[in-house]
Amino acid sequence: MRRASSPRISVSLLTGFLGSGKTTILNSLMQRPELNRTLVIINEFGEIGVDHDLVAQSSDEVVVEMSSGCLCCTIRGDLAKTLREAPGRFARGGERWFDRVIIETTGLADPAPILHTLINDPSVARQYRLDGVITVVDAVNGTNTLERQVESVKQAAVADRLLVTKTDIAEPAVVNELQSRLGALNPIAPQIIVQNGAVDPEVVLDAGEYDPSTKSTDAQNWLKAEIFEAGGHGHEAGDHRHHGHDHHHDHDHDDVNRHDEHIQAFCLTLDEPIHSAAFEIWLEGLLLFRGEDFLRIKGILNVVGTDGPTIIHGVQHVMHPPITLETWPSEDRRSRIVFITRDIDEAVMRTSLEALNGAERRQPGSLAAERSR
Repeated sequence: MRRASSPRISVSLLTGFLGSGKTTILNSLMQRPELNRTLVIINEFGEIGVDHDLVAQSSDEVVVEMSSGCLCCTIRGDLAKTLREAPGRFARGGERWFDRVIIETTGLADPAPILHTLINDPSVARQYRLDGVITVVDAVNGTNTLERQVESVKQAAVADRLLVTKTDIAEPAVVNELQSRLGALNPIAPQIIVQNGAVDPEVVLDAGEYDPSTKSTDAQNWLKAEIFEAGGHGHEAGDHRHHGHDHHHDHDHDDVNRHDEHIQAFCLTLDEPIHSAAFEIWLEGLLLFRGEDFLRIKGILNVVGTDGPTIIHGVQHVMHPPITLETWPSEDRRSRIVFITRDIDEAVMRTSLEALNGAERRQPGSLAAERSR
């Protein structure tokens, strides 16, 4: 029996495919006073992430980064362990300070195993209540992503709220097609148009305790299959058993950063400041020839001539306008660019960027002048 004096902590799962706008929405939510007692857990695909630096924090918030793997694969047990320990681990003055948890998944996450952990792991369910699944869908790339990536289909199908982003830069016919597809996948979840990440917490949170029976037949089957593969009980921390996803995850413990043999995540880190002309020429060339294979680009740059960091992010051929912040989020002033790619050689990218940046450093303005011809 749960004591009435200890209500379970509400958990919202924020998911959506790579580049859909999850972090932008999370940033917007965390600026609202209604969420000042919220613990944020961010999962990034790959060993090195930058999302924890890009999420705005106030003194009342704690952001926990989990970047040793994907929540739906090797670190599911770590998620359960983090949740179990969170009230004591992040206590203030010996008291739990947060009333809500928001978990932002990696864009490649299959939500079914995560939902299984949140709902069926006894040690988690005693303390937490799954409030709902918020799925973010990119209006520009969403239809194509649903065709090519089964993870995105599952993310949409299990949602309680569907947030459609980037409608301002997508053709109306494309948006209509996407919304029709989403309606067929998940007729119960309301579709909410989101501009620039701005969303009212009352619209997306407090959806009521998650009820798998209200989802589509496919969604229910995915969740049932996950329970079957898990042996009908919750995973304990450190349990890294294989499970039968149909999204071709590679569960080899020596290679936890790959969701299949073609997709990989890596981070380019530069100690020297980056010259804007060198970076722009380098990135334009990559996207021109291999744009579809850059599933996600996200970075924080130390650009020559600017005091604050420059934030970049893009999906495939689409790069959004860079944003320059007034101050750095931490003492680390290195440029860090995270890529999630398909069949892209990390070494070639690193060498070419360093070469272009070095050439511009030796002859300032040379690349910019050449480009203007």
